[in-house]
Amino acid sequence: MNENDLLPVPLLAAVVAGFGLIIGSFLNVVIIRVPEGRSVVTPRSACPTCGRPISGFDNIPVLSWLLLRGRSRCCGERISLRYPVIELLTAVAFAAVVVWKGWSWEVPGLLYLAAIGIALAVIDYDVHRLPNAIVLPSYPVAAALLVLAALGEGRPGALVGAVVGCVAMYVFYFVLMFVYPSGMGFGDVKLGGVLGLYLGWYGWEEAVVGGFAAFVLGAVVGIGAIVFRGATRKSMIPFGPFMLVGAWTGLIWGARLVDWYLGLSGLR
Repeated sequence: MNENDLLPVPLLAAVVAGFGLIIGSFLNVVIIRVPEGRSVVTPRSACPTCGRPISGFDNIPVLSWLLLRGRSRCCGERISLRYPVIELLTAVAFAAVVVWKGWSWEVPGLLYLAAIGIALAVIDYDVHRLPNAIVLPSYPVAAALLVLAALGEGRPGALVGAVVGCVAMYVFYFVLMFVYPSGMGFGDVKLGGVLGLYLGWYGWEEAVVGGFAAFVLGAVVGIGAIVFRGATRKSMIPFGPFMLVGAWTGLIWGARLVDWYLGLSGLR
């Protein structure tokens, strides 16, 4: 089937955004329950204040929060703005991936990365931890989706890059953890391997920029926290969110940034 016979990309993006709202609602459950070691399947969602089960009508992504004016129907307590924000963020991220890649075999893998990235970034911010329950299954899932993309697009060589990227990023972060254990956790090491799979699949430019951008972003935010919020060099700032944003920077702009730099320096 020719892609011209399928949905136009803008309409596809709208459909995927709707799917993203549903996934975002599920991510809210993941973000709360996984760090506590609870099942994300049972029991059903309940009011965080009084514990009463939430009806399906009151659990519609974003819309229910707006209709309830940000308050629980059962006890009237405020519902955190974080819930609809995460749902909207997931929808926007999913739509952006489709707008960026269109009808591509790469999209499923990138949507998966977007979903786990949002969950891991928020969890790391909350509890300074990247749970194995999310990170470890991401290895086989991401690998399977990248194999699908490589076969679908006729790029089997990209799988070699994915393996090299995975090993290189894992070893790199492992060495950093060994040298500076107070600033790097083993969760960062394991996440590095997952991100290396994606960055290596796309190419060395993406991998270099993706890895470097994480530290640039971390440094900028760290300096800002010291200057504007009174943080110190010993303040604990989770690094996972910077790794994730850095990886997306590499995936989207890595090749262009390397070309720009090489052209500017006269090396290309």
